[in-house]
Amino acid sequence: MRLGRVALSEGIVYARIDGERAEVWSGAPWNGGASTGRIVELREGDLRAPVEPRKILCVGRNYAAHAKELGNEVPAEPLLFLKPSSSVIGPGGFVDLPPESARVEHEAELGVVIGRAARRVTRERALDFVYGYTCVCDVTARDLQKKDGQWSRAKGFDTFCPCGPWIETDVDPGALHVKCIVNGVVKQDGSTSQMVFDVAALVEYASRGMTLEPGDLLVTGTPEGVGPLASGDDVVVDIERVGALRFSVR
Repeated sequence: MRLGRVALSEGIVYARIDGERAEVWSGAPWNGGASTGRIVELREGDLRAPVEPRKILCVGRNYAAHAKELGNEVPAEPLLFLKPSSSVIGPGGFVDLPPESARVEHEAELGVVIGRAARRVTRERALDFVYGYTCVCDVTARDLQKKDGQWSRAKGFDTFCPCGPWIETDVDPGALHVKCIVNGVVKQDGSTSQMVFDVAALVEYASRGMTLEPGDLLVTGTPEGVGPLASGDDVVVDIERVGALRFSVR
């Protein structure tokens, strides 16, 4: 099933996406929302970010080749950091380049949407707490990341977390093809099978430190090939069996 958030005349609603049609839901399924039976036609630009996370928990250096390209070692345990919810934009949105940075880069990643509160869950049960998957770009001000010595500012600017276009629920996250395409040129091309820590391991590890709440977004790391973004760029994060997230840079 594909679940998204759709802009209608009365506001933004959750809806099951089926081609050019959407079945309106009463709310987020992890909050008890269900189908209303109402069907609407989707128009270009109707889709919004499919989640409204209270927190965005990200994983650094989770692909060995990406760690190497930035001159870093692969961590012995998942390396976690947070992005603010104010960084979220949806499909068709714009990443705004901040004047404080001279080098902003793309990082295509698989996003995991939490469906049930998870606290100290086991690896064997971890995927039971996942609602579905979406495409994410962990936009990063690389120069500020190096300058600051920690990542909050570099990763946290407004618009630095494009996600969407929807949540796909019927997916095995173990070996999904992940690509980032900038102006029609493939820049990143990897597979979730290359992750150092898979989705179940990440959910288990993260839930030891904090409760993962329904609707939270867990972002799982990026393959090698990260590179700069410039004003006017058109970007696609394409993940096999999940979808294609498109956004622009200005």
